[in-house]
Formats: sequence, structure tokens, C-alpha cells
Amino acid sequence: MGRPGCKGASAQSTGCSHIAGPCRGSYHHHRATGYVAKSVPTGSHMKILAIETSTPGSSVALSDETEIVATASHTDRRGHSSFLVPAMEFCFDQAGWNPDVIDAVAVDVGPGLYTGIRVGLATAQGIAAALGVPVIPGTSLDLIAWDAKTGRRHIWSVVDVRRGQVAVASYVPVPGGVIRDAAPELITPNELKGLLESDRAEILLVGDIGALGDHLVTGMSRVKVGGPRYPSASVLALVGLGKLERDELPAATDIRPRYLRDADVTMNRDLSVESGPWDRVL
Repeated sequence: MGRPGCKGASAQSTGCSHIAGPCRGSYHHHRATGYVAKSVPTGSHMKILAIETSTPGSSVALSDETEIVATASHTDRRGHSSFLVPAMEFCFDQAGWNPDVIDAVAVDVGPGLYTGIRVGLATAQGIAAALGVPVIPGTSLDLIAWDAKTGRRHIWSVVDVRRGQVAVASYVPVPGGVIRDAAPELITPNELKGLLESDRAEILLVGDIGALGDHLVTGMSRVKVGGPRYPSASVLALVGLGKLERDELPAATDIRPRYLRDADVTMNRDLSVESGPWDRVL
């Protein structure tokens, strides 16, 4: 594997669901799970390692409460495990952090690519256990919608899960974030076309649009196609910081992959975390 694309400092349920992110100042947080606020918290600087491997767009990020300190990214349907350790080592080196300063590990639990989800979650759980910190789960559809650039359009988020199906969920933009207004589901591209045609709102379609075919939205004047294509570790880190700030941490036994269907393959190898800089704190 070549060196991952890198850069330094810069920047669940049915029915209606809010996705919570970090808050600042006079902003009033809504306690319901799911609200995503795009502001950054102040106070003591909690630090998060975020791992995103649920789609071909893998990434790692380190963040404190003021900025994304370091990121590394790589696009490939395979090679999630070979990307992760060099990417994390790069990010810790860029940030000048030792792993033992991390307060939590955030990880995307799907839906998406089965192997990528498994590798990311196993890595996150292994590192969190070594450091004695919590794991904070995020979901790919929520993260894509959170990162969408719209102030008024109804957002449809799409993730390719193969076998001719996509995972989708819809969201309503609100000041500072989005609200998921329906549970994620697996459907075919043609079924999604029907849902888009029946949605009378102005629509922003985001995510892995390439999985839908070239002409799915042809003639739909109310549908605008936009980004991001994949969820990012930088967004996951900010959402994770919000959950950590509000102590919205699930029990370890409740953190599971969200495949939305049976797995494509059976893993027959050890998914224990590879050696890395976190070994120094064991």
C-alpha cells in the first residue's frame, strides 16, 4: 500500500431522530439522541481519535475541542486494515500527541462495506481497551447528511452496500444541523427513485451517487446532487466530541455493527488490533 493521502491541521432507531454534536455558548442542546450541532465546544480540551472505514473512503482524524488536529485519508474498497495503522501513526506524529492523551475513540459502525466495518470496529475497540477509554459509535448515513451543504432541501443520504442495494435515510435541515426523519433502510436504486419521486420537497441527494446508475435522477428537477460522497473521520470526530461532552456514551455491549442485513462474507482471520503507538500505554 502506498502512503495514505494525508494532511495536517485544519479543519439510530425508528421514526424521527436527532443526532447530537458538540455545543457552544448559549446554544441549547436537545437531549433526544440524534441531533447534530455543527458548533465546537469550549472548556477543557477533550481529545478524540476517529476511525472511518465503513466505505471505500477510509479516513482517520485526531481532534480536540478547537480543531481537527490531523487527518489521513485513502480511497479503496479493499485495504482498510493496511491503511489504518500507518494512518494513525501519521496522525499522532503530526499532532505531536501520545496515544494516552486520547479521551475516546469514535468509529463508524455502518451501514457500508462488511469487512471495512468489522476492521474499523475491532481496531477501535482494541485501542479503546488498551487506553481504558470509551468507544463512541457513529453511523455512515448520519455523518454524510451532517456534512451536506444545504439550509432548506430535504436530504437523502446514500451508502452503497453492494448486491444491487443501497442504504438510505432522509433528513430535515435545521439551524446548526440535521434531523433524521425516517429509519435507515436497504432498497434498490429503482426503489429509491420511487421514493424521490414521491417526496414533494426540494431534495439534496448526497453520498455514493455512483451506485445509483447514470440516469436515476434524470428529469427530476427538484433533485440536486451534492457531496460529500463518503463519510469522513473529521465529521465523526466532531459528532463524537459532542456525545462525549454530554456523556451520551452507550454501554460497550450495545456497540455493534449496523449491517442492515446478513454479512456478505465470513471473516476467517483474527481482527485483533495491529501493533502501533498505543502499545506504549499497555
